[in-house]
Amino acid sequence: MAYSYLSFHGYALGAIERARQLGVTAGIPEETFAAPGIRLRNAVALDHNGDSDGCLRVLRDVAADLDRFVHAGRAGQLRPSSLAAYGYAAARQAALGDQVVVNGTEPARLLTHGGDSARVRDLRQLGQVCLAVADGRPIEAVTRLDTVQVSNETLGAAEPARLRSIALTRAGDHLAAHRADRLAFRLAAQRNDRLRDVYIDGIAARIDHEEMRREAARFEGEALTDPLTGLPNRRRLERYITAVVTRGERVVIGVCDLDGFKAVNTRHGHHSGDLVLQRIAGVINRVMRRGDFVARYGGDEFVVVLPDTGMAEADEVARRIESAVRLEDWESLVPGTPVGVSIGFAEVSGGSGLRDALSVAFEQADRAMLLAKTRPRAS
Repeated sequence: MAYSYLSFHGYALGAIERARQLGVTAGIPEETFAAPGIRLRNAVALDHNGDSDGCLRVLRDVAADLDRFVHAGRAGQLRPSSLAAYGYAAARQAALGDQVVVNGTEPARLLTHGGDSARVRDLRQLGQVCLAVADGRPIEAVTRLDTVQVSNETLGAAEPARLRSIALTRAGDHLAAHRADRLAFRLAAQRNDRLRDVYIDGIAARIDHEEMRREAARFEGEALTDPLTGLPNRRRLERYITAVVTRGERVVIGVCDLDGFKAVNTRHGHHSGDLVLQRIAGVINRVMRRGDFVARYGGDEFVVVLPDTGMAEADEVARRIESAVRLEDWESLVPGTPVGVSIGFAEVSGGSGLRDALSVAFEQADRAMLLAKTRPRAS
C-alpha cells in the first residue's frame, strides 16, 4: 500500500503478489490479499500518462478478479473498502466506454460499501462522475466535478482533470477537453518529477553516506596504522591479540628489538634511522608465515603474533627473522653500523583474566628478548 500511494506501482504489484503467495501457503483466504486499490491506482496512472488502452487492460483484470470471487461465493469475504475500489474500477472502465458486466453486481451498489472513510468518500464521489459519463450525462459529470473535493493521494492529483476531459469529450467540447487533458498530463508529470527528485535525493544521500563510510574507514585505518612503516600500530595490535585470545585460540607473542639502532641515529641521523625501520618492517614481513601478524610497537621495537603456534615453532620463526636481518645489506644503507635483532617469545596463557594474561605474556617475551641480547651472535 505504501508503494502504491507513492506511485511506485511496479513495486506495489510485486509486493502484493508475494504477500498473496505467502498467504496461500499459510492457508489464508485469497480474498484477504485482493487489494484492488493497488491495481486501480496503477490503472489510472497509466491513463493519466496517455495509455488508456493499458488502463483498460488493468481494469478488466480487476473486474475479472471480482467476477471470480462472486462465482466462488467469496465476494462477501472481501473487505468493504475493497468492494468500493472494485466499484470505482468498474465505473472508471465504463467511463472509458467499455462494456461492464460484473455478475449483476452494479458499480453504483459496490460504491456504497466501505463506510465513511475519506478514501472511500473520494471513490464514491468520483465514481458518480464516472457513472454519469457512462450513462450519457456528461454535463452532469462536469457539474459534479465542479463541486467535489478529493484528496490528491486517493487516485492522484490528475484524476479529476482526466475525468473532466473524458466528460467534455462526450459533451462535444473538444477544445475544453483538450485543455483538461493537458492539465491532467501536467499534474501527472509534476508528481513524477517530485518522485524523481525524491529518488535522486535518496541516491545522493546514499552516495554521501558511502563516501562518509569510506572516509571513516580511511581515518580508522590511519588511526590503526604506523605512518612510517605502514605496519599495524600498537592500538591495532592490542585489538588483534584480544580478538584471537577471546576466540580461545592458542597464540604466541614475540617482541623484536633492534641491535645497533642507536649507533645508526648517532652516526647517520634520524632520517637514516627511519629508513632502517622501514627496511626492518619489510624484512620481518617477508619471512613471516601466512596468518602471522606483525606490528610496530614503538621506537625500534616490533611485535609478532603467531596464532595457533607453540614455542617450538616460534623458535623457528625467530631463527628465520634473525637470519634475514643478518643477511640484509645494511652496509649500503648505513655504512659502518651493522643492524641486528633480538627476539623473545612467550605463550599467552588462558588461565587468568584476558588483560592479565596479555600483560604477563608481554613481560615474559620482553625478558626473553633482553636475555637474547646477551647471547653471542653468529657472524
